[in-house]
Amino acid sequence: MNLYDLARALHILAVIAWMAGLLFLPRLYAYDAEQADKPEPLRGEMRGLLRTWQRRLLKIILNPAMGTAWVFGLWLFWLRSGGGADWSFAHQPWMLVKIAGIFALSGWHGYLSGEFRRIQAGTPVRTGRFWRMTNEVPFLIAIVMVLSVTLEWGTG
Repeated sequence: MNLYDLARALHILAVIAWMAGLLFLPRLYAYDAEQADKPEPLRGEMRGLLRTWQRRLLKIILNPAMGTAWVFGLWLFWLRSGGGADWSFAHQPWMLVKIAGIFALSGWHGYLSGEFRRIQAGTPVRTGRFWRMTNEVPFLIAIVMVLSVTLEWGTG
């Protein structure tokens, strides 16, 4: 077993967990937003459950998965460079697309975290329709990233 394969496997596992959370949390936000029309005590009970699930998903799965995806990704980057000897791959179009995708997913994660704080404070501003419409954005970004990395297009 070589270190590159180990780092790649651990990175893929972390990204799978991160993506699962990024795809599921907006769905929980949509369900939460849709409770506004429900009568009490059902609305309060459901919101309590949904907000507990949101907090657990963010704190137990999403945040650690993003952190480990970053750590293993940086390790892969370092190993790919030959321990810092050759960074030429970092300027290839496929890698620039991957890096842009990393920042896009991290930004979306930050946005979801901010929305979590607003929802917990009782001041959400988004509708269930908004969350359903944006729910697949991380997956679309991931498609472009995976194709870039696996095809390494633009390398000549």
